[in-house]
Amino acid sequence: MALDYPADLQYMDSHEYVRLDGDIATIGISAFAVDQLGDIVFLDLPEVGATLTKGETFGSVESVKAVEDMYSPITGEIVERNSAIVDAPEQLAIDPYIDGWLLKVRLSDRSELADAMSAAEYRAKVEGE
Repeated sequence: MALDYPADLQYMDSHEYVRLDGDIATIGISAFAVDQLGDIVFLDLPEVGATLTKGETFGSVESVKAVEDMYSPITGEIVERNSAIVDAPEQLAIDPYIDGWLLKVRLSDRSELADAMSAAEYRAKVEGE
């Protein structure tokens, strides 16, 4: 199955993505990560108002295969949490990008995204092209 990597996103080595809208960053995990995990059964996400720090863990995703930590691609305050995906984490397999986002964060420093990959760079990394 060909996996999708939307061009409007920025991707991290640890398979999180960021979609910027002004100073709000939507964070999720890539289709590649979801595919590698298999059937996702549980998501552990911080609450609205918590602060994320770039490079530190902000939660975990649990599948029938493994539990993986997620790492924050940016520093900022959580302004929204996708409760629907927490309640039905298996929905990540259907669409990790539109309905499957995890957190919306008010970005502290846009320059933190300087090390992010484009969709083409990320695809080359994960597909070995």
